[in-house]
Amino acid sequence: MHTLPDIGAAPAVSTALAADLDAAGFTVDRVDALWGTEAAASLHRGSRVAALRALAARETTPLGTLATLFVLGLPTSRADAAAAFPTAGLDAVIAAGLLTGDGADVRPTVDLRPYAFVDDLGAGSWWIVSDLGELALGHAISEEHVLGIGGATTTLSGLQVPVPVRTVLDLGTGCGIQAMHARRFAEHVVATDISRRALDIARFNAQLNGIDGIDFRYGSLFEPVAGERFDRIVSNPPFVITPRRPGVPSYEYRDGGMVGDALVETVLRGLSDHLEPGGTAQLLGNWEYHWGVDGLDRVRGWFADTDLDAWVIERERQDPTSYAETWIRDGGTKPGTPEFDTLMGAWLDDFADRRVTGVGFGYVVARRAQPGGTASLRRFERVPEMLGSNPAGLGATVARVLDAAAWLADHDDAALAVAHLTVAGDVTEERYYWPGNDDPTVMTLVQGGGLGRRVDADTALAAFVGACDGDLSVAAIVGALAQITGVDEQVLAADLLPAARDLVLDGLLLPA
Repeated sequence: MHTLPDIGAAPAVSTALAADLDAAGFTVDRVDALWGTEAAASLHRGSRVAALRALAARETTPLGTLATLFVLGLPTSRADAAAAFPTAGLDAVIAAGLLTGDGADVRPTVDLRPYAFVDDLGAGSWWIVSDLGELALGHAISEEHVLGIGGATTTLSGLQVPVPVRTVLDLGTGCGIQAMHARRFAEHVVATDISRRALDIARFNAQLNGIDGIDFRYGSLFEPVAGERFDRIVSNPPFVITPRRPGVPSYEYRDGGMVGDALVETVLRGLSDHLEPGGTAQLLGNWEYHWGVDGLDRVRGWFADTDLDAWVIERERQDPTSYAETWIRDGGTKPGTPEFDTLMGAWLDDFADRRVTGVGFGYVVARRAQPGGTASLRRFERVPEMLGSNPAGLGATVARVLDAAAWLADHDDAALAVAHLTVAGDVTEERYYWPGNDDPTVMTLVQGGGLGRRVDADTALAAFVGACDGDLSVAAIVGALAQITGVDEQVLAADLLPAARDLVLDGLLLPA
């Protein structure tokens, strides 16, 4: 167990520190420019050598000092550090728990780095404090480690629906990044965590970036918000499956203390009790495959008795060995060591005992029905292919799918037949021909954004979509195609209307 520093600062200190970071130009672009793209990529792979060589060739500046301390996790001279904090003062930064003094040098106690993003409100940037990683520490991380920005961070922030609401719950806030993103679209955010240290860091991050309106609460899962409902819930819960065996570390940032995927099940089953009617939830999670039982079928069962629309997307599936290796390395235990082998044995024994054959990862989107309503969307799918172009994330796609599901629920086939549809602006068509043939052998509708859907189309469906320009109703287009092709109109409608529904749900066709 490794002792972690306390994090805390008065708002005045946070404000002064932010002024120093801003004055030094402590941004993603300028930090990357300090050592270049190759060194940045090497740093991402766990090596500081190239970055240090680049810094050594430069004159010492406040920006270089900040990058050395908080990005590389290395000490600097007290004089250089003092020059980097002219407003806050070095003593105040040390007192806040960000640095520690060591004679003529100072050493970082946390990771502090710039973070840039784009959402539907435009581009933004913050500074985010988290705990030092394995590279800076030189050993495995503590079980109380507070994680910083990673791939899951950007995935979930991009899933958040970019629609203004009154209240949002960030369940398991960690360093606070999702609560900060949620605040851009919400009047008030409640952020919970079972780690008091995570809450301290999250509160500090909000202060540092001048973000108010976030209520930080201590407790497990929904306990801190018992009896409360929210317009939106976001969560990257601590879902990592961990053996409940002696000697296996239990990292607070990823391990909720339950067996298998029970924590994800608990969160999903609890959504309905904490969402306002019409409220939505966007989460990350994983689920187990058991012998003879499909993982997505298990997730489907968790929603069976709820009033929630559910859209679950599995993006990846790992076998038990790969899963164990991934999360053992994530904790800083290196392959080839006795500790790694012991943990591998514990993980594989746990999976074998519970008949686990694989673990799926993905996204969960849910929406609570209006009073008296029922769920209209139950979609459980695997989307392992590349996504479409989504510079601001998938949040707008999530909102559009939920709106489309509601529209389709209100339009039976008769109502759909009189509706007018248009082709989305990001849809193109690919055609493939045998050499010398005039007629295509394969036609594919391609979505440029969203999930990047690719829909194989026959001649009738391709012609139907091509005619959807908002002028003619669905029935009129089907009737015209029936006359041209000589196919019975009712038979053609029976083929095209279900396909049109799928295309509306996927966003390739839009209600005019």
